Amino acid sequence: MTSHRITPLTESGLLSALTVILALAAVYLPVVGVVALLVWAIPVTVLVVRHGLRWGAMAVLVSGVIMALLIEPTISLRMVLSFGPTGLVLGYAFRRRWSGAQAFGTTLVASVAGKLLTFGLLFLLTSVNPLNMQMDVMQQSFDETFAVYEQMGMDKAAIEASRAQVQEALTYLNLLLPFVVGVMGLLDAAVAYIVGSRVLRRLGESVPQLPPFAEWRLPQFFLYLLGFALVGIYWGGSREIQPLYQAAFNLNMVAMGAGVIQGLSLMSYVMDRFRVGKVMRICLYAFVLLGGVLMQILAFTGLFDMLFDYRRRFGQKKS
Repeated sequence: MTSHRITPLTESGLLSALTVILALAAVYLPVVGVVALLVWAIPVTVLVVRHGLRWGAMAVLVSGVIMALLIEPTISLRMVLSFGPTGLVLGYAFRRRWSGAQAFGTTLVASVAGKLLTFGLLFLLTSVNPLNMQMDVMQQSFDETFAVYEQMGMDKAAIEASRAQVQEALTYLNLLLPFVVGVMGLLDAAVAYIVGSRVLRRLGESVPQLPPFAEWRLPQFFLYLLGFALVGIYWGGSREIQPLYQAAFNLNMVAMGAGVIQGLSLMSYVMDRFRVGKVMRICLYAFVLLGGVLMQILAFTGLFDMLFDYRRRFGQKKS
């Protein structure tokens, strides 16, 4: 009885200390800090799987208080709200033996919700949109860089051309800020799922796995989403309805991103059938992803694969 009560408490203390160490690394180490930030939720996931959601929530709370004392309350709150839900939800999904797709999907929703909650709370505390603030910092950085180029005597025409390109890129990035938040949540959830599942398997825990990448099939919803997004872009642009245009533009990027994932899965299936080696696979993936036109073709192929299921048709022809 005593051993059962001490074991969760001891492990909770150790994993809480690990989250604090990762937070310190994320704040004070420039390169390693990015990795530490992405794996911050892993100790929380392990604790929830091994001892339950209550112990995980207590560890997040304790580590948040310690980080507030050692670093800064605002930074502590941002880390807890941004990455805490990811670790808690993923650990709960693993503990309840949900399927791999269900576990990853709920973790992705929790991750994006945590990011939005963080930005909303910072807006309430500071009355400044943190996303717009980041855009202003980027704009100021580019302006200072171009000023240095002018002082060095570089060609003004080349500088102005570069300035126009950067300004256009920043304009599109400003439109895509909601999509960027979603990508941040996706990256956080993917790292937590991949690394967390491997750590738990090393610890002897049984966790559900995603199906092989060549068997991934996303729902047809994304194909219809692309159609609605294109209509929204046309209506919002032609009638100058900025909120509609921005929302449709972001939904278009979501649909195209889903098409890229489905297209890569289809590529993996085809390469499995023809037994393509690992080195050649990596080269083909890079060739397609780095080519703008090829990636667009891949995205549309993936979107239509959701409807027509080319893998089933290809299998029938082979048989």
